[in-house]
Amino acid sequence: MNPQFKKGVLELCVLSLLKQGDKYGYELTEAISKQMAIAAGTLYLVLKRLNDEGYFTSYLVESEAGPARKYYRLTDKGSKHHTALKQDWYTFIEQVDELIKENPHD
Repeated sequence: MNPQFKKGVLELCVLSLLKQGDKYGYELTEAISKQMAIAAGTLYLVLKRLNDEGYFTSYLVESEAGPARKYYRLTDKGSKHHTALKQDWYTFIEQVDELIKENPHD
């Protein structure tokens, strides 16, 4: 898959997964990697930026095996941003679909 496609939609994927519930970084990486190949480093850059912008908060949970895990929780601001991004995404794919149709009269 074209890396530019993934780069443009990764933020929406992260917010969509957090909309379902709190998750830690590795959990997010695993969920996204089931659908598309991503580098963990790329995801952590997105997480840092979204956290800095106030779209979610983070908290630590002790782990029985290893260090504490940093969980991410969507904020109200993040939820609103997710809704807007999702609408933008559906509009975008609809417009692109129209442009790339083999037969424009379909």
